[in-house]
Amino acid sequence: MARRLFFVPEIRRGLAELTGNDAEHLVRVLRAEPGEVYEISDSNRAYLARIVTARKSSVVFQVMEALPPETERPAVYLFPALFKFDRFEWMIEKATELGVAYIEPFSAVRSERGFAQAAVKRVERWKKIALEASQQSRRKRLPEIALAKDLGGVLKCELEWKLMLDESSSTPPLLSIFESHKMGAAHRIGLLLGPEGGWTNEERDRVIAAGWKACSLGSTILRAETAAIAALSVVSAVCSAALLVS
Repeated sequence: MARRLFFVPEIRRGLAELTGNDAEHLVRVLRAEPGEVYEISDSNRAYLARIVTARKSSVVFQVMEALPPETERPAVYLFPALFKFDRFEWMIEKATELGVAYIEPFSAVRSERGFAQAAVKRVERWKKIALEASQQSRRKRLPEIALAKDLGGVLKCELEWKLMLDESSSTPPLLSIFESHKMGAAHRIGLLLGPEGGWTNEERDRVIAAGWKACSLGSTILRAETAAIAALSVVSAVCSAALLVS
């Protein structure tokens, strides 16, 4: 059985402290005791660590050894237009499980009014969702979740691959974009996801003029959260295949 993984704020002099709900979960639910061994991560590297003290509000670990680093792979940046928060949070959870490195929402023309302002108060909740999904999926680094911007701010991001998901039937399939190009482990892949009402013609032209390539996920119209997870699944599979042949 795989050991449980927990994220800690920092590791100093071989010691790390877990507090809050995670500490309480370890002590009350998992019945953790001094001497037990878990995996911990500071979101840069993972370690085997033994519990030194276990209290309701604080669990202290002593690092035993560093675990092998994860295989370097392309970093996927997801830029979703804001949509209904219950489905947006589901998307964050699943995107984290699929290995997304960075999530930065933006407000599109057809995003509902008030979402951008309300999103500011949601960021900490979204980070908690990403933390829990990271621990569950045993990924060693937390995804970064940024404050919402406007479309112009997103388009300035420097990436090797800039892919705009578009419901238009004239755009090439996402998978075909990768067929004639070699994927590098250090590459950063951007996925730009439109709002529930779709892109306006002006937005579409602006995105393409900024160097993003339009692509599709098939002939059916997907919900925003479904499109995000479908696209991430394709990109994850492509990245895995590229690493196998590199």
